[in-house]
Amino acid sequence: MPASPPTTLQPRKTPTQSRSRVTVEAIYEATIQVLLRGGMNELTTTHGAERAGVSVGTMYQYFPNKQALIYALNERYLDALAARIETTCREQAGAPLGQMVEALIETYWTAKTERADITRALYRSVAELNNDALIHAFAERVDRATTAMFSGACDALFADVPRTNLALVTVIYGTVRNAFERGLSAQEAAELRQDLTTMCRAYLATFTA
Repeated sequence: MPASPPTTLQPRKTPTQSRSRVTVEAIYEATIQVLLRGGMNELTTTHGAERAGVSVGTMYQYFPNKQALIYALNERYLDALAARIETTCREQAGAPLGQMVEALIETYWTAKTERADITRALYRSVAELNNDALIHAFAERVDRATTAMFSGACDALFADVPRTNLALVTVIYGTVRNAFERGLSAQEAAELRQDLTTMCRAYLATFTA
């Protein structure tokens, strides 16, 4: 389900026709380009509209201010990330726990690092917004997928699947974010990813038949 942002961050309308969806996608892509080049200080609705090739009036049809635009952009990003995690969880149905956690780490790590510049820009852009609803909606969505996946592992002996799931996703997601915040080199990041996989597999070994 979509997040329910504070009133001041809600879009004015949602695009329903194909032409309007293309327009909003152009606005999103232009916003990313501005953020990559100059960050939040450079982003204005006027600048974003110019970069997208639309009028300021068109921009305001959808987004009342740049904060609402940034919120919607992050919601779009998290929606795509959640969809990737859900796909992985479906593909791993009935697999062994170790394989499942490796696939989850692979999916999340790849999604966050394939365009690391965009990930960093989005982390920074949302720092001053009230994005609690957005984060909670994402967490609930992926928790449903990962909990269902781990519950169906062919070698699992769980007493409390939600608790185990919470421990795993907290460690995985937190580790990836910490890698960004520390600005690790490619080698350091690769080593950290390997160690993360080892730790998760060792934890899950306590729940296998």
